[in-house]
Amino acid sequence: MGNVLNKLSDASQSLRGRKRKRDETDGDESGNDSDLLDQSLHGPKRKKLTSTAKYIYQALFKEERNSDITVHALGKHWHLHKVYLSQSPYFASMFNGSWREADKDYVHIEIIDPKITLESLYSVFGSLYMDEVVLDPKEIVSTLATATLFQLDGLIERCAEVMVETTCADTAVLYYEASCEYGVKRVKQFTFGWLLVNLLNTCRKKANTLRLISVELMEQLITSPDLYVMQTEFGLYTLLRYWMSLKLFPANLTTPSVPVTGETDNDPVREKYFIERTSGVPFLRTPQGAPFERVFRALRLRYLLNHHVDMRVLREDNIIPSDWLHEPLLEQWNSILSVDMSLEKELKCDEQTFLESCMRCGRILPESVTQKWRWTGFHYGLDLMLFSDSRALRIKRHHRTEHERLLSLQVKRQFMIRISLASLNELGQIKHEQKTAIQTISLEKNEETILAVYDRALTFPMLICVNMMLVSPPEKKERRKLAQIVDDEVAECLGQDQARALSEPSSGCSNAPHTPAADATRSSNTIPERSLELVEVPVPSGPLRERVAWVNDS
Repeated sequence: MGNVLNKLSDASQSLRGRKRKRDETDGDESGNDSDLLDQSLHGPKRKKLTSTAKYIYQALFKEERNSDITVHALGKHWHLHKVYLSQSPYFASMFNGSWREADKDYVHIEIIDPKITLESLYSVFGSLYMDEVVLDPKEIVSTLATATLFQLDGLIERCAEVMVETTCADTAVLYYEASCEYGVKRVKQFTFGWLLVNLLNTCRKKANTLRLISVELMEQLITSPDLYVMQTEFGLYTLLRYWMSLKLFPANLTTPSVPVTGETDNDPVREKYFIERTSGVPFLRTPQGAPFERVFRALRLRYLLNHHVDMRVLREDNIIPSDWLHEPLLEQWNSILSVDMSLEKELKCDEQTFLESCMRCGRILPESVTQKWRWTGFHYGLDLMLFSDSRALRIKRHHRTEHERLLSLQVKRQFMIRISLASLNELGQIKHEQKTAIQTISLEKNEETILAVYDRALTFPMLICVNMMLVSPPEKKERRKLAQIVDDEVAECLGQDQARALSEPSSGCSNAPHTPAADATRSSNTIPERSLELVEVPVPSGPLRERVAWVNDS
């Protein structure tokens, strides 16, 4: 009984203690509420009347009430207000400076930019009366042009945001040209990056988009080491051939259904025009082809010469002059001899030289499964296979003697490589991009190594671009020496007159006579096509003829 009474006494004391604490807490809370109430009552409150901006826009802009200035532009009179127009530095300097319109109530603006329309003027003038603006992507270039005319930096920035958000295959080239014209660096950089990723992937399928690319822009894209090349460098040549035909014949906008690869020549546009040309003059040396010469000069020609089918296509097309290929061929042969004699123990190349001289290859990885592939062509005795799974990209120096191909027997071979990976959204914009540093890798026979572990943010389908250098590029002094050797050999074989004709500017056509008799004489004195398919050089008598015959016999 005593224990029960003690427990009841303890419980009663506990309840009284809790009640006191609750009362104290309630007191504190009521004190805090009182303080908050005092603070809320003593400070002014700022609230936005949503109807004010709408009223100003409706009454002053749309209904044109109490107008004190009439603006005449593109044949339309706008009854506006100086106080609102003065938000524009263009009008502010007009109304407050020494202009004759400062004290007048009428202004006539001569619009010479064809991109500025009545719709864009309405949108820009209306934005001065509202705290928001509605921007239609279809009219965004016109709005940007108008905002630039009136120096409205805030509106220009809003236009840039919309242009970045809506960059796709249908708008990328238009936005790039507009950003160059109106100095919007952000849009220029973004659209150029979009084109680097999608030129050979998406634009190849859009004839209207491809045709809009200017010569200057195409040259910059082809030159960039960050260009995502699909398949091999020869894919760039086939793209330029198709792009050039679209520029020459705008009415022919039928996109070939054949994918861009380094080993196909089934382009109907090329078959209909370039193959059927009867002139023996390379197309780039004709008046029609001269404007495109600078773009084809930007190709990395030495990588167009490592597959026999590609060389046959180059010869049949007769677009690139054969003397352009003399120096790359000599460089290739010099590199082959250096590798064969084990003279290249170590690749030495700085970053800039690597990016300017490397071979670019690429492909699309459609799904997260194990895949393996190789890019075809002669790679100085290296058979490099790439393997991709859900988490990493690996490379292997494949060396099996049962395959009938020329393989390097050196124990170790070195090469330089850089990997670029990109996942795109539905507009072709980069969601996530991963780039590795330039790596120098040395592999023994059948050895493999990891090139990159995929970031978790990468998703499939995924674009992969590989920049690779298998042999050291010739130094500038060596390139000049090789070029001089080529010039001397051509001069010795063809004679001074023909050599002088070859050295003429490539933008024009050759003035040398072209007769059937001359063709017959040339064909009887040329190296057989099987040994040198691209170079038609008469073979003199003596030891040189014997060496050529020995090569043919072997």
